[in-house]
Amino acid sequence: MKRGPLGLKQPEGMTDFLPGRLAALEEAEQKALGVMRAWTYRKVRTPGLEYRDCVEPGADQGDSLYKFFDRDGNILALRPEFTTPIARLAACWCREDALPLRFCYAGPVYRSGDERQREFSQVGAELVGVDSPLADAEVLALAVEVLKALEVQGFRLSLGHNGILEGLMQEFRVGDVLRRELEDGIARKDIVKLETLIRAHSLPPEAAGLLTALPALTGREEVLDALEPWNRILPVRRAAETLRTIYAYLAEFGVQKYVSLDLGILQGFSYYTGAVFEGYLPEVGAPVLDGGRYDGLYADFGFPQPATGFALHLGLILEQAEEKEEEGADVLVYGQSPLKVIKRCRELRRAGKKVEMALTFLPEDEAKQLAAARGIGALERV
Repeated sequence: MKRGPLGLKQPEGMTDFLPGRLAALEEAEQKALGVMRAWTYRKVRTPGLEYRDCVEPGADQGDSLYKFFDRDGNILALRPEFTTPIARLAACWCREDALPLRFCYAGPVYRSGDERQREFSQVGAELVGVDSPLADAEVLALAVEVLKALEVQGFRLSLGHNGILEGLMQEFRVGDVLRRELEDGIARKDIVKLETLIRAHSLPPEAAGLLTALPALTGREEVLDALEPWNRILPVRRAAETLRTIYAYLAEFGVQKYVSLDLGILQGFSYYTGAVFEGYLPEVGAPVLDGGRYDGLYADFGFPQPATGFALHLGLILEQAEEKEEEGADVLVYGQSPLKVIKRCRELRRAGKKVEMALTFLPEDEAKQLAAARGIGALERV
């Protein structure tokens, strides 16, 4: 039966992977997972489909979820990220395991709200069961080591803390609607929008000064000095102390030079509760890595545990890399007798060779041409 007009099209935002691109993706995944395993992170895999009740409350995806009904009328969703499904996995299967839990993963996630890309290849890590700046530093340092293993050039990580803005919003009793607008202005570093909102809602001058300053407070430890006038606000003071400690640990890990403090970072998922970070590449307009602490998520699954982790967006990184040239076979076997060709191919494969079998008889000149076109190193006629 002839296919309809959409039969030759990819669904919008999805990706076909030809051999060279897929080889590059798989090699990057294996390098990243190899680093994580060396840090004792164990790979897990969650289903591509989850019940909406699992992923929607924590992921804040809203209309960007791909949703389906099963035969019983339950709403399912394609996995929009890994952190929440792994929290479900741990709550289901790991309650008796010794803490901390260190998990790593690789696979696609799906978000329908992105106009350009709706399927994302990710690798990442989750560290569950430890509430300390050292755990945050470990995850950050691991992220740096993964990027180094992938030979990513020119990357930078920015480290911030959700407690700073949280403390200010509590101090000045800012409502949810205004808070979302302020968060958007800070995240976009839109000073004009921030000043307009502050005037319209008559926020006190001391709040206005810090809110408009946050997007520009980037650099090393000295940027935390700007928070000293706000030390009376407990969440702000604790956030500053945590960031100083994490940053000191990063020096011991040997990765501090890759990380800057950025007090204007705001993560897109509501489950983040503490230190947050993002990774950037030159000429890439979106973060290639994001992560942070999310101490409340596991309680949603009846398994309260502190946790921290990160996700690396391999697709954005590989856009900047050359496709991998796949290696050809070690040998092309050809001849007039199919039985002899099959037998010799089996012998060579048992010996560990990568073998291409000619399916029709080839004259010698044609065999040479085929081998050259395939990048095959040797010919054998039987």
